[in-house]
Order: sequence, then C-alpha cells, then structure tokens
Amino acid sequence: MPEALTKRRCGGRVARGLVRALAAGAALAVSAGCSGTTATAPAATAPKPATAADPAQLAALHRLPPVTGLLFTPHLRGAEAQQKLAIACMKERGHRYAPVPPAKSPDNADERPQPFGLESTAPPGTAAPTVSPETPPKPGSPESTDAYARALFGDEAERVTAKGLRLSVSRPGDGCLAEAETRVFGDGRMRWLQVRILLFEAQEDARADVEKDSAFRAATARWRECMDRAEVKAQDPVQVRRSLRTEEEWRASPVAAADLRCKAETGYLTTAYERLAAVQQRWLDEHPDVGRDWKKLSARQDEAADETLGG
Repeated sequence: MPEALTKRRCGGRVARGLVRALAAGAALAVSAGCSGTTATAPAATAPKPATAADPAQLAALHRLPPVTGLLFTPHLRGAEAQQKLAIACMKERGHRYAPVPPAKSPDNADERPQPFGLESTAPPGTAAPTVSPETPPKPGSPESTDAYARALFGDEAERVTAKGLRLSVSRPGDGCLAEAETRVFGDGRMRWLQVRILLFEAQEDARADVEKDSAFRAATARWRECMDRAEVKAQDPVQVRRSLRTEEEWRASPVAAADLRCKAETGYLTTAYERLAAVQQRWLDEHPDVGRDWKKLSARQDEAADETLGG
C-alpha cells in the first residue's frame, strides 16, 4: 500500500508569492524565498521525468490564465532602465551604486505558478533569490553610511504605499530609486505597483473560486476515482503535492506516479487550467480599469526603456 498522505505548507506562501510575482514583472528587484517552479536538471543517467502531459501541452496550458499572464509578463528592459537611471542619479550625488542586474530565467524557463499539484516527477529546484538593491550593506562599507542610504532610498518618513484589497507594498517616496521609477512611469508609478498587487490578489482569489466551478469539481471527482482504483486515498492533487517531502519522493513515490497517471488519464490539468482561465477572464472583465492601466503603463515603461537604453 502506498504511503499515507500528510499535509505540508510552504511558510509565508502568500507574502512570498507576491514578492515573486512582483519580481517577475521587473517592477521591483526583490528577494524570493520559496521553492520555484523550475525543475532541476536530472542527472545524465536518470530516466526522463514522467509528466502528466506533453511538455509543449503543459507550456500551452500555463499560458491560458490571463491574469497570471499579465502578472508574469517580464519587463526586463524597464528594470534595466530603472537601474541605469538610479546609477546615474547616485553618481550625481557622489556615490557609486552597483545593483545586481535583473535576473533572467535560465533557458527561458516557465516560472509561472503551477497551482494544481504535480505536473512532472522531476522535483522542483530551489529558486535562486533575486538580490535586492535594498539588501543591507556590509558594515563599514561606503554603502552602509546614512548619506548613501538617504541618497538611494530617500527619507524613511516619505515612503509611499500602494494598496490592493488586502495587501499593501511600500516604496521610497524620494531618493534615487524613487526618481528612477518616476522617470519610467511618470505619475503612474504607484498605480503600476497597485495594479500588480491587484493582479496577484485576483490570481489567488481565482484559484480559490475555481474550486466552486462545476466542470473543475467533476474533473477532480474523476481524478479521485482514478486514485481510488490505484489504492491511494487523496482529496485532491494539491494534497498529494504537499505530502511529498523529499526529492526521492518526487521521483519515485507511487503516490506521485499515480497522481500523474490519473491526471493524464482524466485530462485533469486541461480542465483545471481552462476553468481557471475562465475565472480569471471573468475577473478581468469585471475590472476593465486594471487591464487598461496595465497596458498603458507597460507601454509607458517600454517607451522610457527605449529612450534610456536605446531603441
């Protein structure tokens, strides 16, 4: 009999998920702390990981949810432009600022969330943290002085906050980082951050709301019946994912193998992503201002990046 399932959560999932989503849009350079979605490369002699669908099909499914698509659209040139502007600003104030360049996904890896459990027996890799320009400097370094911090981050009392429905994120109100962001976004600087917070909240809410969708519930029921035939008692695929604690379990657990097989046999992931996409699209239709402002500010960012970096 396969091993019993146990539940496990990644600490700070919502907060860290927001950090990761903001970093993916390159609006902020931030640190990520949870496991990523990019699978580690298997050893040369290791068998090819089993998947619940063809990799090309999985990639297409990942692109279906429109809110997630907006949230994870990369804006690397915009981030590079902000860094160039901040470096010049700091130089004018007599400081050397050398931020870490915006991180690019290795081999064009798909870093969008996979909210329906396992999609492959390859265990997830640990996401390399994106080093933040706000990382505390080494004691005694030029970057550790009050003058340097004030030039880069501005007055602590002047910080500004963008709010979603439940979450909020603060940014410098003045200083070189704020000036660089304003050069890129103009008076839409805080609206851009707010839009990304709202998209993150919508993504989280859509994942919860899809559980009420009749087609999704039917797909989960089919998957559960398949798992019953495999003599594995599990409520849903997310429970399976949380029960796997080690890389060996990801690769070799009969529970993982049964989960992937049942997803393939029942077409679970296709239904799940299609219904999630429908729920997310409904949210966008109900909040047209978010999509409109995202497009307008994305275009503003691209234009500013071309002016700063060269078209």
